[in-house]
Amino acid sequence: MDRNVLITGGCGFIGRYVCEEMMRYGYRVRIIDSLIEQVHQEAPVIPEGVDFIKGDLLDADLVSRALEGMDCVVHLAAEVGVGQSMYEIGRYVGTNDLGTAILLEKMIGRPIGRIVVASSMSVYGEGLYADSQGRRFGAVRRRVKDISEGLWNPVTPDGAVLTPCATDEEKTVDLASIYALTKYCQEKQVLIFGEAYGVDAVALRLFNVFGAGQALANPYTGVLANFAARLANGKAPMIFEDGLQRRDFVHVRDVARAFRLALESPRASGHVINIGSGQSYTIKDVANLLAVAMGVPDIRPEILHRSRSGDIRNCYADISKARELLGFEPEHRLETALGDFAAWVEGSTVIDQGQHMKAELEARGLVR
Repeated sequence: MDRNVLITGGCGFIGRYVCEEMMRYGYRVRIIDSLIEQVHQEAPVIPEGVDFIKGDLLDADLVSRALEGMDCVVHLAAEVGVGQSMYEIGRYVGTNDLGTAILLEKMIGRPIGRIVVASSMSVYGEGLYADSQGRRFGAVRRRVKDISEGLWNPVTPDGAVLTPCATDEEKTVDLASIYALTKYCQEKQVLIFGEAYGVDAVALRLFNVFGAGQALANPYTGVLANFAARLANGKAPMIFEDGLQRRDFVHVRDVARAFRLALESPRASGHVINIGSGQSYTIKDVANLLAVAMGVPDIRPEILHRSRSGDIRNCYADISKARELLGFEPEHRLETALGDFAAWVEGSTVIDQGQHMKAELEARGLVR
């Protein structure tokens, strides 16, 4: 098997674990990463034993150099965060979509056999729902008027109650944020390129990734990191809406393994594949579980009863396809992995930017 892999964004939270996983299995790893300050506010962590190139995917000459001698690519580099994408639109579209386009363009004519791109569960918009008769609803949207009145849960067109259920890859894509739009564009670019040029291409739709090493000072990096930053500073986690919205949390080590499996599985080529835990949790319960793990069980979340533009109500993963095509099975559950996460937070420098994020969104009219 060819073993030279380029990992874009390899110094990021997920990237470092993917590097570790690849090297453990005998890959020779090269990284290209721009080390942006928002993600790498402290000294950047460059994995040992890798060939590191500092630079941006918008630098076509640098991308060409990074691709020299590579056999495969794991494409992680992207701006992340739904909220920020709604007001830094040019930055997100430029980095995520144009950066991917340049990477693919510079792959033309090279003997690169496979590319795996990190997509996102955000492309689904709302997850899959069913009504009381078991009928599936895959194109559900909440009305702004209902949300503004605190009616958080989606309903059928005739007002009937809907129940969230596990979302599979057949669910209709419904892009509710600029971030989601850019991630869908990334995955489609990669799959179209793969088919046109005979390169094996795989898109992994990641659900909420957590684990030690998240950028705790970046308020757009993920809900667990936000909650941890608040709790570490003795403050209540802030939760939009009523806290009963449901998400799927998947451990970063499971995600790293999924990327390796996606590089190695012949059957994965041409597919989009969910990578999650297959479990759902309310955001309120997650905040309380983390408070217990961090030793501050008396700090209860602050329920804001307000909504953010671009947010969805419920989405959690059906991972049947990952099991079938990759042999993927999650090994780390949220309930049992939060202790290690909390211990890492305790030993970290934690800057709480949650209030700043809320103020930024409010100033632009993105909180209702």
